[in-house]
Amino acid sequence: MKDKILATATSMFLDLGFKSVTMDDISNALGISKKTVYTHFKNKNKLVEATTLNIFNNILQGISAIENKKQNSIEELFEIKELMMNNSSTKNHSSICQLQKFFPEIHCKMKKKHQEAMTKCVTQNIERGILEGYYRKNLNIDFVVKIHFAGIEGVKEMANHINELENKSNLATEYLEYHTRAIATEKGIKTLNQILNNTKK
Repeated sequence: MKDKILATATSMFLDLGFKSVTMDDISNALGISKKTVYTHFKNKNKLVEATTLNIFNNILQGISAIENKKQNSIEELFEIKELMMNNSSTKNHSSICQLQKFFPEIHCKMKKKHQEAMTKCVTQNIERGILEGYYRKNLNIDFVVKIHFAGIEGVKEMANHINELENKSNLATEYLEYHTRAIATEKGIKTLNQILNNTKK
């Protein structure tokens, strides 16, 4: 039952917002008493925290599945971009805004976990890309990672004013192309061009 409550709460929070959905709404959706919900989650804060952790873990599983494909580093980076875009709908953005406003401690905790995980992911991608010959050997990896995320934050801010997911994805692709061309070798540029050509088909 705990897993069912968590799955239902995750879906409702993302669709309607962390503040908007009440414990009554969740119990009604499941056809159970509110007391049953409180048996597994003693208050809404605990349920919201469990939900955000569930969302975070699902994203990590998606990234791990991509990494396990053992693609080259540039292909991997673009597929992770697609995963993140698919988890970044307009509804999700609205829900995250509610999380930030009404549950700031949980938002900060999850944002920190997300940043740590993605920093590790991108760092490993760059390190492997250098070894594979797709990225330049003389890169300052820490600096490149910081610039990468600074750019991502800028793209997110721009994307918040765009409703269509396809246009958001195009914006993210343009940034990733810009970033990759700055750090790639000739071999990497060739692979990048192939990815972009396949994307346009």
